[in-house]
Amino acid sequence: MIKGLGIDITEIARVKEMADKHPGYIAKVMTPGEIEQYEKLRNQRAAEYLAGRWSLKESYSKAWGTGIGKEVGFQDIEILNNELGAPVVTKSPFDGKVHASVSHTGELVMTEIILEN
Repeated sequence: MIKGLGIDITEIARVKEMADKHPGYIAKVMTPGEIEQYEKLRNQRAAEYLAGRWSLKESYSKAWGTGIGKEVGFQDIEILNNELGAPVVTKSPFDGKVHASVSHTGELVMTEIILEN
């Protein structure tokens, strides 16, 4: 049974600009494990990864029904790429199965999260 569905679309350049302007932004949005994967990437791929994590966590919070805030924050959710590059939710406050999907164009990232009991 589906408990929640969240979708988000984000401009990659906007997230990259935030990271460039605010030194603590990356540590605010990503967990140490996500940062470890991020630091192995360069240029556009790094920007896509960062924007993807921001968007995935926004999608998660929408599926949770609260948005990012008191009930669920960026550090409460960890989404790592598996060996094939697919996003896998490795940490979250939800006890059931979490399905994650991410797709990029040159300018946008679109994500979806499904929470399933």
